[in-house]
Amino acid sequence: MQIEQIYTGCLAQGAYYITSNGEAAIIDPLRETQPYLDRIERDGVKLKYIFETHFHADFVSGHLDLSKETGAAIVYGPTAKPEFDAIVATDNQIFEIGNIKIKVLHTPGHTMESSTYLLVDENGKDHAVFSGDTLFIGDVGRPDLAQKAAGMTQEQLAGLLFHSLRDKVMTLADDVIVYPAHGAGSACGKNMSKETVSTIGNQKATNYALRANMTEAEFINEVTDGLLPPPAYFGMNVAMNKKGYTSFENVLDLGLKGITVAEFETIAESTAALILDTRNNSDFAKGFIPQSINIGVDGDFAPWVGALIADVKQPIILVTEVGREKETVTRLSRVGFDHLLGHLEGGFEAWKKAEKEIDTINRIDADQFKTQVKIGESKIIDIRKESEYSAEHIEDAYSKPLANINDWIKDIDPKEHFFMHCAGGYRSMIAASILQSRGFRNFTEIEGGFNAIAKTDIPRTDFVCQSKILK
Repeated sequence: MQIEQIYTGCLAQGAYYITSNGEAAIIDPLRETQPYLDRIERDGVKLKYIFETHFHADFVSGHLDLSKETGAAIVYGPTAKPEFDAIVATDNQIFEIGNIKIKVLHTPGHTMESSTYLLVDENGKDHAVFSGDTLFIGDVGRPDLAQKAAGMTQEQLAGLLFHSLRDKVMTLADDVIVYPAHGAGSACGKNMSKETVSTIGNQKATNYALRANMTEAEFINEVTDGLLPPPAYFGMNVAMNKKGYTSFENVLDLGLKGITVAEFETIAESTAALILDTRNNSDFAKGFIPQSINIGVDGDFAPWVGALIADVKQPIILVTEVGREKETVTRLSRVGFDHLLGHLEGGFEAWKKAEKEIDTINRIDADQFKTQVKIGESKIIDIRKESEYSAEHIEDAYSKPLANINDWIKDIDPKEHFFMHCAGGYRSMIAASILQSRGFRNFTEIEGGFNAIAKTDIPRTDFVCQSKILK
């Protein structure tokens, strides 16, 4: 028996590849199927089952393409209603893969169909549990995403989750390994650890939601406290996972279509396509196609695309670093952005060589900021998360998280200058590109963000550990 965790950092997502005696199973695969097909061919095994822990909201699963390519059956837990051929398992149903067994544990709460899969090894011993979004390392799944579909409040769903954890998961032996669907950085929880593997015993000892003698009321209160609104694209991803979607290969073909400068101009002017520039923020600041939005592929690319563009049906034309077109299209497809009209052939350099109009961002470094800013007089906008701001910030700076830009942008006075920063420059350049695309040019963005500012003597509040803020 072999178990491989296939972890994708930008989505903080874990898929699992399991083999035993010539057969294999995959749990919660990402949309691009080739990495799984390569493993199956390498190991000379037959994929028998594709297990889905629930209808995912933060990414589009590869279950449909993988099933078509291998003939493997798709398995969901009880109450799931997929609009394609799949096995909807019963609670405690057992599936055999080679010499091992996978037992379905229905664990509603995060969603109604959420299920945890218990792996029983060849000796009949409970070996590992694939907990999906029911149990994370240090946290549990948020209970507010399925309210509308379930016709329940988040408190009622949290109550279901309380009993799922205590009746199905915490009753397992302490040495059973826990393999969750997500780690730190995912929007599916609020206090996840950077660790991606643990044990039941360790989680009983360290996970706030699994405390001994914790009452149901205490659990509901703590699990629902401090939940941020889910990204707008979540519901659209759930629909795609439930109803079906365009084949990944078709999306790849669309995105890899090269567009000349002339064609690019025509598409940009005659359609409602969004120009998405995925170069790093330093290169973007020096020059870009007017009206472009910058979300760098070297960062939390897909989650920020989902959070800020939101509508997965939005037509997009790409400007990427030459040679990174496939990577960019792949990462967009993971969160359901399939309506790609192609990419600028030759990248931004082709645009420059054609001597087309170029825009820039007013960016200064931390030392320049130090000489220009006047604490108490200058307006400073900190677009980091609220927890980052609470931990430490520039005196008199305003907290305006990037995730909420579509709300706070309405309050900007176009005649009032402001300085803007994030932690390192990635998020502030996203914000700068959005602001500039909507006509705001009355700002200065700080290169290097708070990390660089903290090395100067610009007055700041006292540091408070973020872990204390989150608890």
